Amino acid sequence: MSSSATQAAPTGTSRRIPRIPFWAQILLGLVGGALLGWLAHSQDIAWLGSTLAQIGHLFVQLLKLAVAPLVFFAIVVSITNLRNVSNAARLATRTLLWFMATSLIAVVIGLAIGLLTHPGSGTGLTAANGSKPQHTGSWLDFLTGIVPTDIITPFTQLNVLQIVFMAAVVGIAALQLGERAQPLLTLSGSVLELLQKALWWVIRLAPLGTLGLIGNAINTYGWDLIKQYATFTVDVYVGCALVMFGVYPLLLATVAKVSPLRFFRGAWPAIQLAFVSRSSVGTMPVTQRVTERLGVPREYASFAVPFGATTKMDGCAAIYPAISAIFIAEVFGIHLGIGDYVLIAFVSVIGSAATAGLTGAVVMLTLTLSTLGLPLEGVGLLLAIDPILDMMRTATNVAGQSVIPILVAARERLLDREAFDAADGEFDLDGSDEPERVAAAA
Repeated sequence: MSSSATQAAPTGTSRRIPRIPFWAQILLGLVGGALLGWLAHSQDIAWLGSTLAQIGHLFVQLLKLAVAPLVFFAIVVSITNLRNVSNAARLATRTLLWFMATSLIAVVIGLAIGLLTHPGSGTGLTAANGSKPQHTGSWLDFLTGIVPTDIITPFTQLNVLQIVFMAAVVGIAALQLGERAQPLLTLSGSVLELLQKALWWVIRLAPLGTLGLIGNAINTYGWDLIKQYATFTVDVYVGCALVMFGVYPLLLATVAKVSPLRFFRGAWPAIQLAFVSRSSVGTMPVTQRVTERLGVPREYASFAVPFGATTKMDGCAAIYPAISAIFIAEVFGIHLGIGDYVLIAFVSVIGSAATAGLTGAVVMLTLTLSTLGLPLEGVGLLLAIDPILDMMRTATNVAGQSVIPILVAARERLLDREAFDAADGEFDLDGSDEPERVAAAA
């Protein structure tokens, strides 16, 4: 009896289809999209190019569909969750200070790379190649644009900064009301769980979305455009890589005293999804999940990650505008002095909330250019190449949004180091905390 049962177990196990890890699914989508995009571009296959574009567009639209309500309820819940954390004010303050400090480091790296490589020289581009963007940013727009004129428009126009403002007001007011606000907080928590559950279904489609987004990018731009912007493209990727694989690991090793390799092993699903989706907010549920699995208490992670997803933008708001400003100044023949570089650093550290976690960084770039007095037509030079750059920028953003909560939690002795050491890159894509292997074993 026991012998036959022992023999039956391997047979049943062998019939089970192996589960493909999430990172492998993304990688397959990346490789498949690159091949299909190259085929559509090189052979001029219109239907294939159109199909790839539609697949990528639909995936991004599904992500954006949940952005407005997700941000609102995530911020409300995250602020009210701070009441369950001791020294909440100190945690929030230290989180913000670390956000600003790492942004300053990132912008200095961006400026150094731009000054060393001169990305705007020898491109063959002129002022005639540029055009003003439809949407621009200025300090006046940034400051006055925080407060909405009504409560509907920010949601219909997807103005994340105004949504964050309204959510912060509601969250702080709920804290002041105490128990009288409990029905609202219960409703907000339930709605947030529903939105995250629905968004997890969209995240399941990430490998297919990867195939469409990468394929469409290669089909649309080919390799010729990348060659024309070669130095600029390399600068952005190198700058982001230095921050993500240099600065962050150094901080993890010296400040938090944890293994950078274990961090990347645990955080990799969020970084991958950010790379292909180009949306910090769309990646937020995965970012929060991996941050919690890396040992950050849920009460603190539920504040720090949503806060970071809308304000912590080392890729889009620090490295990219620094290199872009130098690029545009060189194309237009404008000299930048030390005071200009200080202004770039100031804008990057203070104005990063203008990017608001959405795909692209045009508002932040125009804010930087208008502060420096550089021609906004320069933005038009960069729009064509922007999707390719935005992938690496967003991956850097999301990596930083996981790193800072770990640093703060470690300094405050809140980090579960055993959980950090045990974290891996696999988790259920249905949003539950129960590992799939437990269900499979049952």
